[in-house]
Amino acid sequence: MNPDPLSPDQLYWHCPLDWLPGKAETERDIERLPLGQTRALEALEFAVEMPQDGYNLYVAGSVGLGRHDMARRQVDAWARQQEAASDLCYIHNFEFEHRPRALMLPAGTARQLQHDIDDLLEHLLTSIPDTFRSEEYRARHDALKQAVEEREEHAFDELVERAKALGIGLVRTHSGYTIGPLRDDDFISVEEFAKLPEEEQQHLKELIDQVNADLRDTLGQVLRWHERLAEELKQLDDEFMHLTLDERIDWLRRRYLGSKPVQAFIENIKREVIQNADDFRAAGERGDKEGIALGKLIRAPEFTRFRVNIVVDNGGADGAPVVYEDNPNYHNLLGRIEYESQMGTLFTNFSLVKGGALHRANGGCLILDAHRLLMTPYVWETLKRALRSREIRIQPLELQLGLLSTSSLEPEPIPLHLNVVLVGERWIYHLLKAHDPEFSRLFKVYADLSEDIARDCDSVAAYARWIDALAHGEKLRPLSADAVARVVEQAARVSADAQKLSLHRERLADLLREADYWCHREGDNRIRPEHVQKAIEKREYRQRQLQERMQEAVERDILMIDTAGEQVAQVNGLSVIQLGDTAFGRPSRITATARLGSGKMVDIERETELGGPLHSKGVLILSAFLANCYAPSAPLSLSASLVFEQSYGPVDGDSASLAELCALLSAIAQVPLRQGFAVTGSVNQLGKVQAIGGVNEKIEGFFELCQARGLDGHQGVIIPASNIQHLMLKDEVVAAVRAQQFSVYAVAEVDEALALLTGLEAGSPSEDGSFPEQSFNGKVQQRLRILEETRTRLLRRELEAEILPPAPVAENREKKPDRDRY
Repeated sequence: MNPDPLSPDQLYWHCPLDWLPGKAETERDIERLPLGQTRALEALEFAVEMPQDGYNLYVAGSVGLGRHDMARRQVDAWARQQEAASDLCYIHNFEFEHRPRALMLPAGTARQLQHDIDDLLEHLLTSIPDTFRSEEYRARHDALKQAVEEREEHAFDELVERAKALGIGLVRTHSGYTIGPLRDDDFISVEEFAKLPEEEQQHLKELIDQVNADLRDTLGQVLRWHERLAEELKQLDDEFMHLTLDERIDWLRRRYLGSKPVQAFIENIKREVIQNADDFRAAGERGDKEGIALGKLIRAPEFTRFRVNIVVDNGGADGAPVVYEDNPNYHNLLGRIEYESQMGTLFTNFSLVKGGALHRANGGCLILDAHRLLMTPYVWETLKRALRSREIRIQPLELQLGLLSTSSLEPEPIPLHLNVVLVGERWIYHLLKAHDPEFSRLFKVYADLSEDIARDCDSVAAYARWIDALAHGEKLRPLSADAVARVVEQAARVSADAQKLSLHRERLADLLREADYWCHREGDNRIRPEHVQKAIEKREYRQRQLQERMQEAVERDILMIDTAGEQVAQVNGLSVIQLGDTAFGRPSRITATARLGSGKMVDIERETELGGPLHSKGVLILSAFLANCYAPSAPLSLSASLVFEQSYGPVDGDSASLAELCALLSAIAQVPLRQGFAVTGSVNQLGKVQAIGGVNEKIEGFFELCQARGLDGHQGVIIPASNIQHLMLKDEVVAAVRAQQFSVYAVAEVDEALALLTGLEAGSPSEDGSFPEQSFNGKVQQRLRILEETRTRLLRRELEAEILPPAPVAENREKKPDRDRY
């Protein structure tokens, strides 16, 4: 008995308008959690609130599902309830310059500290020169110098008098001191000294040596006085520097009383300023002469070590930081050390240390795209190392790769406390799970986003609110109730299931934007169903050029597809061509041959390496079905072949196995099949027809071909009964079915498909396994029996030919010499 065709109501499930919420309810619920993602949201909430290490999160879902938006929104809600993270800044290490010190300060303190230090430097650049120009300082400074000069002058005068008493003259000149014997208060010339008696000469020499010794002693004493003067002047400078510094330094100490690292930094600044007061004095005087602003002076290289390099400023942040790094390369993630060029030489210091995404997200959450992260060299291992060690260590990539031999900075590591959220597709998660042992220890939480939700009254109402929320967020025109219903129906179509609604946010938002565009073009102030329909049709039109070319090839009989008449061992199969987010159905001619053989089933697609493993599996199932159904107790004496005609590319999937089976059985029984039908569906070893994918596109693909050639009411498509729940066909298909110009049949068993294709009863087996002779299965069984008998007869002949002795041959009795004896 042939199954009845499906009714128009079974081909398209309309959305009841009374399922939609009222307008007031829609506006009240405009802000809602992501629809249908309760499981993923619970996983995300668990990950961010879990205090132990390793509970980082992987958010999985297809592109366009709104993964990033959902993760960011949920993490932001959690972050607003947390305390603001610490500021991070680097300061100069006054003991080891190549190891900058890190300061972790309460939020907002780093900017305050930087401002206070800059104010201190500006104050010093003004006050220190003024201090050293003050009258009090100059008076005390000059008094100390004058006292030493007077003592020096007095000591030298005494030495001159003592030498003069000995008859020796001592004179201080620009080049040193002159010592010589005197006569009448004048120095004796060399000639006169040479004329003196030798004893007198020797005596004068001894006196000169004595004066020389006294001079050395005096000069040593004077040197000690100058050294003492230098110390006193230094003490004087320190005294006045303390008068300038102490009040400001004490104020800074009190301001940062709770931070020991800042207290130590302040003490280092005080010590360095006192020791290098001349730098401030000279810079201040230069600024006065040249009119240089203080803000520019404090940025001079000699004052860099006193300043604060802010890496992360969380001042004014509302809760914990949430950072999404769109370009997670090595430096953007871990930070970097920059260099400056001066006179052809590169140099760096602590002020050129720059933070990365890990620094900015520390204390909060870091969101990364898994695919971009893994596609960037060295980043995945760097992220794992940071999570494993719980610290951020800025190291140049060149140093890690052994490409940098010069010394560089070694900034102090930062303790790391954050949650990492990886967002990506499911296949990436499972690859990491299978091939990276550390992944399971570092990312213990998996949030799998739902692709769709059930289509019932409550979910449709929630979906309608979601549609209005998207339109409101995009600032689009409002949708009428029937327009919302049409969008809901399209969401079911996109999900390829009439009982489901797609949750692909981006695709839904695109539909609303494009419907709003056509609404604007037509001058309407409200989006209506015709605008939604036009947006759908125009998008399809923009992408269907390839489909039209293939349709044209079939209409011109370049690709041979029959839509009328009957043919033996030939059937129309249906496949789907997927190009990006566009899919369309394509009919294909499937043919089969059956002849006497040893039971071998030849899949030409597999033999030519065009058939995929799933298609090969389907063909092998056909062989098992034949043996089980028609020859359970005897071998199949059959050789058969199957092929997709005019197919020049890879073929995979088992959705054509029902069509292949029908073509094969037709070839065996020599019963023609109706070419006005196209068949899709997979089949198992017991003859049950199983669901397939792309059923809407397959039906519509064959319908368009039949429509182009002219609908005659005898054309249709045979689909699995389990695919009825997936049907959301286009209006023109439903209209043709309502006008009885086209039919869609749903079958649960192979026999039902055979009855439709042949017009014969399939037939049921008797107790001994035989089918009625006039049934289709009976004809198949009869042909297989004939092939078996023929094969048995041929084997018997071959066996008899091997057993019977050959006919005798007359012997030549003439004795011939045995030439080979010798």
